[in-house]
Amino acid sequence: MSDLVLFERAGAIVTLTLNRPDKRNALNLALWGELAAQLDAVRALGEDISVVILRASGPVFCAGNDLKERGAKAPERDYQAKIVTRLADLAQPVIVAVQGGCFTGGLELALAGDIIVASESASFADTHGKFALVPAWGMSQRLPRRVGQWKAREMSFTGLPVSGREAERIGLANHCVPDVELDSTVTRLAEAIASQSRHSVFAYKRLYREQADLPLQAGLAHEVFASAGVGPDFAERVSGQFGK
Repeated sequence: MSDLVLFERAGAIVTLTLNRPDKRNALNLALWGELAAQLDAVRALGEDISVVILRASGPVFCAGNDLKERGAKAPERDYQAKIVTRLADLAQPVIVAVQGGCFTGGLELALAGDIIVASESASFADTHGKFALVPAWGMSQRLPRRVGQWKAREMSFTGLPVSGREAERIGLANHCVPDVELDSTVTRLAEAIASQSRHSVFAYKRLYREQADLPLQAGLAHEVFASAGVGPDFAERVSGQFGK
């Protein structure tokens, strides 16, 4: 690999870093291939990993698809869309740290995360219309589920950018922080997740994903039916909290 996606592990936390800053981290096929390989590595580690951080080198999170590769043949049909879905479907929660531009394909990638933390320099936009393109990596599905149908339509129809603060207000980002606090905020959230029982967190993520489009009553029934039950670390955690 050529280090287009860096892999760093600190205990139970894995950080994946888009590392093509000279091209504003534009998504070319080589980068997609490395991201897929790094996701394989996370999956292979299984429950040894509690949370995954997705971030980017340089001042821009991701300018989107590398349009210079438009028309290049991918290894398989829907290649990029499948990788985005693999990121979204990781058992571990995914935190996305966004600074600078996060446009179109980059936004589709960020939307695969469970938690998005934006810096004040962040700018989110869906610019498919600028280039006579239509989404195929999940924008029309994940964006309205995050910000609501009507705000999603505004973003997609106009292509106008949304600031980090506005992203926080509309629910696109969970937090917007000063740029100098982006890394520390993401680390704090990751460490909080890592301190929880993996049994609980993984079960929560699965339930949230499976119930996303169910009516309330069906969702309540599914929660009971699909419950993972009490985790193997229950007794240890109770003992640690209240003493023996």
